[in-house]
Amino acid sequence: MPLSPSILKSLTTPTISPMAKSTPKFTQSALGWAAHDSSGKLTPFMFKRRENGVEDVTIKILYCGMCRTDVHFAKNDWGNTTYPIVPGYEISGIVIKVGSNVSKFKVGERVGVGYVAATCLDCELCNSFQENYCDQMKPVYNSIHWDDTPTYGGYSTIMVVDHRYVVHIPESLPMDRAAPLMGAGLTVYTAMKNSNLFESPGKHMAVIGLGGVGHMAIKFGKAFGHHVTVISTSPSKEKDAKHKLDADGFVLSTDLKQMQRNRRSLDFIIDTISAKHSLGPYLELLKVNGTISIVGEPAQPIEVPATPLIYGKKVVRGSIIGSVKELQEMMNFCGKHNILCEIELVSIDKINEAFDRLSKNDVKFRFVLNVAAHQYSSRL
Repeated sequence: MPLSPSILKSLTTPTISPMAKSTPKFTQSALGWAAHDSSGKLTPFMFKRRENGVEDVTIKILYCGMCRTDVHFAKNDWGNTTYPIVPGYEISGIVIKVGSNVSKFKVGERVGVGYVAATCLDCELCNSFQENYCDQMKPVYNSIHWDDTPTYGGYSTIMVVDHRYVVHIPESLPMDRAAPLMGAGLTVYTAMKNSNLFESPGKHMAVIGLGGVGHMAIKFGKAFGHHVTVISTSPSKEKDAKHKLDADGFVLSTDLKQMQRNRRSLDFIIDTISAKHSLGPYLELLKVNGTISIVGEPAQPIEVPATPLIYGKKVVRGSIIGSVKELQEMMNFCGKHNILCEIELVSIDKINEAFDRLSKNDVKFRFVLNVAAHQYSSRL
């Protein structure tokens, strides 16, 4: 999940970081798909990327995950969109240029880019591999970069990125299904890591909500050796949860008897819901000392009743995306265990149809924009 609208609004104020040495020339032509007003309709948009600097790599984008957050920004649902906006923060592609100070990447290598485009590189958070929480963090779209220019995201043909925010994609992972790992995958990976689920297999955990983020929580939970239950308001999700994603259990949250039967049965819950809700019923499912980690971001405050917290020493915590170090750790883990997103490829001519379906939650479980096919067909 990306950062909140209020934080993002503050990030649009230009600040000069230690990264800024000089304003680069904008010489590289890019084709993107941008929204120009609150209708959210995406149309072709020609623009310039900066020339590849000494710390940069230029990436030919092959695929980009499509998140409901992209729709919210395109339609200015949070009131802080700057048009034109080119969405997309789950990016996979191939390196086509390398700066003179870059030794970590070579032309032709498979790489990924997540939500972070720049940070100050000099604060306590940046120096402790928590740069995703840096006050000067610049997202890959709908922000102002260190050179005072707008950032444009992965719904485009090329991207220039400081190499310190780029990761290698293992050869075993297909590039299309790897793209959403940069966002949906990293979101749940870091939430579980922060709650020490790596080192202690055999826990009973649950995932609230079965969407793009939730289905990755199931996959990581199983890979870490935990008993995984899905909690949902939709009985139709049970089949996918158990048979397609191998969840161990399913609880219908609207069924009070089911909820009562599972009282104090869980060590950990990851909450992916982005609509207003109360944590009360879910806190009752936690054991004493249990933790619920919130990765969804409702526009309105979540209700957190005190009684189940104080009578069970329970913990409510939040988690947002992850650092570049964590992103590379996750990619390596996924390569080793063959963990991939379940996707539906979207051709460029269906991009607005996919946006409409995202608004209705009509996707299993992540749309991925097929930029590679467009670039190939445009040369024919």
